[in-house]
Amino acid sequence: MSKLGNLGARLHSGEVGYDFVGHRKFWYGVSILITITAIVGLAVRGLNMGIEFQGGAVFTTPKTSVSVAQTQTYAEEAAGHDAVVQELGTGGMRIQISGVDTGKSDAVKEQLAKDLKVDSEKINADLVGPSWGDQIANKAWQGLGIFLVLVVIYLAIAFEWRMAIAAFVALIHDITITVGIYALVGFEVTPGTVIGLLTILGYSLYDTVVVFDSLKEQTKDITKQTRWTYGEVANRSINSTLVRSINTTVVALLPVAGLLFIGGGVLGAGMLNDISLSLFVGLAAGAYSSIFIATPLVADLKEREPQMKALKKRVLAKRAQAAQGEPAQAQGDDEEYGDEPEDAAPAVVGPRHQPASRNRGRGRPSGKRR
Repeated sequence: MSKLGNLGARLHSGEVGYDFVGHRKFWYGVSILITITAIVGLAVRGLNMGIEFQGGAVFTTPKTSVSVAQTQTYAEEAAGHDAVVQELGTGGMRIQISGVDTGKSDAVKEQLAKDLKVDSEKINADLVGPSWGDQIANKAWQGLGIFLVLVVIYLAIAFEWRMAIAAFVALIHDITITVGIYALVGFEVTPGTVIGLLTILGYSLYDTVVVFDSLKEQTKDITKQTRWTYGEVANRSINSTLVRSINTTVVALLPVAGLLFIGGGVLGAGMLNDISLSLFVGLAAGAYSSIFIATPLVADLKEREPQMKALKKRVLAKRAQAAQGEPAQAQGDDEEYGDEPEDAAPAVVGPRHQPASRNRGRGRPSGKRR
């Protein structure tokens, strides 16, 4: 078995681990700092909306000897607006100019033909009206809103409302970071960007639900024992699925990185940039939020419940008695969480510090049968 496989087995069994829940305030602070940076970038620089959202024209020219930089200068002088120019494999140019309407497009087309020394009849012009762009933007927001509402309803039914809130916060966290990166980098926002954004939200939700499912299973009947608090069991759930989350994220990021750095950077494929950047940032943010935000937030919310507060009080009292060498009151259902000694140390990371799986220790002699 590989070293990573050994690590995964040890994390799952509780031999090693990291106290994510115990250090949650630190990671909350990191997330708040990243989110503030993204919001500031969005407020200062704004989003570079594509012509699909604000209207404009796309001119495709035949092969020309003029450079991309010079073509951009000609286009901006002819239209009076910023232009985005990409060289095509045929040797022609794709010139995208925002704010150009139908009445002005013919004049821009003629001027480009003159500057680039090509036949104006061979320049293809595609126009997008601002009203159509507004409709696309509204549809995108509606789709995002419906998605988030359905996510909250599903998680509230399948798990509980606290997990639904935590997942919702994690998704908003991922959206904010991705949109902020777009503002800081200056990449154009197109329908491809929206597709990529919705894709990474689905991936982030999947990663979160995997941890929530493990947490739900391990916290069943947790109040019937006095060995572990809810936060300690939640921490074990994260550690037991940690390697799986890392493997899934890395495997997903590799092809996306190829699209972003090779397809977009080397080949200059504009649409690939639109989709791949949102996927790359969103996948990384989604994996981070599932581990460091969603589950620790669930633990925070659950431990505010009176029954969980009472459980934590009993667990700490029992550990204090064990530390003083006093016999602790037996709890009939403690064997459900492992057969460790009564004087076990508080749960943090080690094998004796994590709740065992629900099937461990069933074959050992026990003073009580259920």
